[in-house]
Amino acid sequence: MYIFWDNILKFPRFLISVLIGFFLTTFKPFFELLRDKKNRIILIITISFSCTLFLKILKLMLGLN
Repeated sequence: MYIFWDNILKFPRFLISVLIGFFLTTFKPFFELLRDKKNRIILIITISFSCTLFLKILKLMLGLN
């Protein structure tokens, strides 16, 4: 029974490490794009345009005009 509880206590550490690994591998290409000034400007413009578009769509869907 001790082995069972030992495995249960290890699960939160495993879950946290999996989540950190997922986010690091997902966002690593974006961090590499930020090294070059030209790519940095393009990435910032793209992200700001996407956020503005997303907020505009939400406002129209919820009728908050």
